[in-house]
Amino acid sequence: MNSTTAGVSTNTTTPFPLDSVPLFSINVLFGLPTHSYVIWLIVTGTGSGVASEFFNLNNSFCEIGICVDFLFFILSSYISSLFPLALYFQGLVITGRPLFQCLICVERYLAVVHPVTFLKFKPLRYRVICCTVAWIITLGSCLICLIILLFSTITVHAWFFSMQFILYLPIQLFFLVAVLRTLKQSGPGEREKERGRVSDEKNHMKRRAFYLILITTVSMTITYVPTTITGIFTIVIHQFNSIIWVPSMICYVLASFVQPVLYLHRARNLSCPCSQ
Repeated sequence: MNSTTAGVSTNTTTPFPLDSVPLFSINVLFGLPTHSYVIWLIVTGTGSGVASEFFNLNNSFCEIGICVDFLFFILSSYISSLFPLALYFQGLVITGRPLFQCLICVERYLAVVHPVTFLKFKPLRYRVICCTVAWIITLGSCLICLIILLFSTITVHAWFFSMQFILYLPIQLFFLVAVLRTLKQSGPGEREKERGRVSDEKNHMKRRAFYLILITTVSMTITYVPTTITGIFTIVIHQFNSIIWVPSMICYVLASFVQPVLYLHRARNLSCPCSQ
């Protein structure tokens, strides 16, 4: 499937180094049960319900698809017929995850910064429309990935995902930073309350939300910045260097566990210092 010389691939059809197989295995072994558990909690209503967690539900389905994609890459070393499927589902990695994370960021932005607008677009039908559009774009990206990786070069593939990450990351950071700024500021009448009796429960909720959004912001940066830099470097050198790909893949794979862990924390199935 791929031959290497001194860490540089001579066949540009695969976008990931074989050195990443242990990472893929970790993602499959831990990602599948974790995201399946999140889906089960949302569907059974253990959390806030399907309507309010619809974006998280779709994001978890996308993450399960990514786990399956990594599994196909592992098995394609033994079953070559699975390789086209592995290439096809690359669209979930490149477009699906950042797109659904953008929807989650926009939802949090509206809920905190523009609550009146959030209530207006809170009904499930609006979320279904947004997710339907997101899935159509993602499946289109899957088809493009298959065509690029079968008939083009790794440089074209690097252009394809780097441009998307450069587009999605600023959108995510803009909404997350706006939420952080709003949570950091005192609300109407809160400054007067701070001089007298402070509402500990409200301050605790704001502090907890602030830390959760801060963790999300950091995880988004760790997820996409190293991979984007690696993609740009691949474009510049016109080669696939597995040595520089491994660190970015470590960041991308490990960061995939942040969202489900945060959801489990909010659903009271985990405890962390943020809730103290």
